Amino acid sequence: MRPAHNVPGASAFRRLLGTLCALLLTFAPGPSLAHPMPNSVVLLNIHAHRIDADVQIPLNELQAAFGHAVNDSSVGLIARLGPRLRTYLIQHIRPESLNGHSWAVSVTALSVQQTQNPINGVYRELIAQLRLVPPPGSDVRRLVLRYDAVLHQVVTHKILVSVRQDWARGQVADEQPAQVGVIELDIVNNRIDPLPISLETGSAWVGFQAMIWLGMRHIAEGTDHLLFLLVLLLPAPLLVNRRRWGRFGGVRYSLIRLLQIVTAFTLGHSVTLLAGSLGWVRLPAQPVEILIAISILVSAFHAFRPLFPGREAWVAAGFGLIHGLAFAGTLVNLRLDTGPMALSILGFNLGIELMQVVVIALTIPWLILLSRTSVYPAVRQTGAFLATVAAVAWVVERITNQPNFLTLLIEKGIPYAPYGLALLAVVALLFTFWKRVSAPVPLP
Repeated sequence: MRPAHNVPGASAFRRLLGTLCALLLTFAPGPSLAHPMPNSVVLLNIHAHRIDADVQIPLNELQAAFGHAVNDSSVGLIARLGPRLRTYLIQHIRPESLNGHSWAVSVTALSVQQTQNPINGVYRELIAQLRLVPPPGSDVRRLVLRYDAVLHQVVTHKILVSVRQDWARGQVADEQPAQVGVIELDIVNNRIDPLPISLETGSAWVGFQAMIWLGMRHIAEGTDHLLFLLVLLLPAPLLVNRRRWGRFGGVRYSLIRLLQIVTAFTLGHSVTLLAGSLGWVRLPAQPVEILIAISILVSAFHAFRPLFPGREAWVAAGFGLIHGLAFAGTLVNLRLDTGPMALSILGFNLGIELMQVVVIALTIPWLILLSRTSVYPAVRQTGAFLATVAAVAWVVERITNQPNFLTLLIEKGIPYAPYGLALLAVVALLFTFWKRVSAPVPLP
């Protein structure tokens, strides 16, 4: 028997097969940019005595399993079918302890999220927030998750289960979720196997350490918070002469003023960090962010010319109250219980202070050295000008909710900040050395 590639017509058959494959690929629907696969996503937030789960279900998949036009007419969906959707989810999401005892499941919130992409058009998904509570005596970190929503009818559906937050293990919500498994149809046995979940034991100490690192990272990435403080410190070593910044006031004078400003800012933001995290004070995020940008603008004007000489500590404390509300938003989003929240407030604030101390310790010596030279007015005014530009750009961005050229440029420049600090150190050392070399030698 001759090989297939020598059989008459085999070449034409391969060409025909290739053409058909190309046509199928051409007309096959492409992946959605907003949600590449029609899968459900379950994000678990682990607490000491419960699990809060955020469930994301594509409405086009849910429609086929639920039996109602949830995707075709999603407007007012929660108002129309909210109770039925809650019942459906509770019926198809059934966590159990390892001994087979069922957990209590409640749906705390439902919403519809809609996104647009240029390939598949509108993509809609149901967002359900669930509370899963184990029976008394059961371990919240070890369970069997029985989940077959959508999958009981749409056999190609998959459920991706991940841990988004586990405070006791040091995992917080702004990190990449850790996937723990996939629930799908076992085609061979024609069954949907439950997903066993076994999480490593955590501790309050691990969670506390994570909050310290979160606070350090938050202030390190919070360019606006550091800029406000650093610009306010620019004129701190100087005396005031006829409503203008004058000469260097001495090392003791400078250190006392620096300590007063930093301490006042710390006290201010600590008060509202505590009050905001505990829910005693709440302000919308947008006005808070705008006020933070305005605080930088005020400190920049003060660096140009004294606006409130001798009262910098009071200004630092006042604006610190605003900055603290922004800090509190990070902890509020964690939705922690009372005990972990108390430790988180302490650890997060400690992390903020540690990073502030590091940045100030790396910056202030060079500012004090430069303030004793003739180039410091130029350094101070340049820093104030750059801070003014950044503050105005942030105010515009936060009012319009749209980034602009300057804010994008600032984002690109942030990674180069250490080089700027190194340049500041080099300039300070060079001009200090030059001042000593060029000083007149006293006559004998």
